[in-house]
Amino acid sequence: MGVSVSKLVKPSISRMVQEVIDGDLSIQDALHRRYANVSALARLLKPPVEARVGSRITLEALISAVKRVRVAYRPVSPPIRSVIAESVVNVRTDVAKLSLERSRRALEAARKMLANYQEEFLQLSESISAITLIYDQKLHREIKSFFTRSDVLEEQLNLAAVIVHSPPEIVKTPGCLIAFYNQVSRKHINIEDTVSCYTDTILVVSLEDVGRTFAALTDLISSARRGS
Repeated sequence: MGVSVSKLVKPSISRMVQEVIDGDLSIQDALHRRYANVSALARLLKPPVEARVGSRITLEALISAVKRVRVAYRPVSPPIRSVIAESVVNVRTDVAKLSLERSRRALEAARKMLANYQEEFLQLSESISAITLIYDQKLHREIKSFFTRSDVLEEQLNLAAVIVHSPPEIVKTPGCLIAFYNQVSRKHINIEDTVSCYTDTILVVSLEDVGRTFAALTDLISSARRGS
C-alpha cells in the first residue's frame, strides 16, 4: 500500500518550523502575545525551513505548521520579573561616544585619561579590535586630545545614556538584559551602544529617542511591579 508524500513531509515541516521558532525569541514573543500575522510569519520562515527540509514547501503547508507550533516562551519569568520590578531608570543627556582603534598606545592613553577623570561620568569598553568611550559631552575636546586622529574610528555627539540600575540579583539572573533590550527594540529605537557594569545597564541612544526609551523601560518596570 502506497504512502502519501504529504504524510511523509508534513511532520518534517512541523518539526523544522518548531526548531526555527525555538531559536528566535522575537518570533516566540509575537506568537505568545498573539500579535503575529501568521501568513507573514510563514513567508518569513519559508527560506530557513526549506533549507532544513531540503525541498520546496508550499505557503499553505507552512501556515498550517505555524498554527500547530507550541510556544513555551514566557517573556518575563518570575526571577526576571523580580529583578525588573526592583530596577530604576535614570537619564543623562549630552553624552558623547568615541570609538578608537585598539593599540598599545591607545590603551595607555585611555588608562591615563581614566585616572584624570575619576569623578566624571565616563564608561570604557574594550573588544579585540576597538575601545569605546562614553562620557559627558562637555569633556569631549579634552578626552579626544588624549588620542591621535589615526586612533579615532568613530565619534558621535548629542547622545543620551539611559541607565537602568538593578538589584544585585541581576548578576545571577539570566535573561534580564535581553528583557530590557527587547522592550526598547520593540519601539524601533536604535541602541547606539550599551555597557553592562555590575548592576547598571547603560543604553546609549540619540537625544531624539531618549524620551521613548525612558517610557519603554518605565512601562516594563511598572508592568513587572504589577505582576503582569
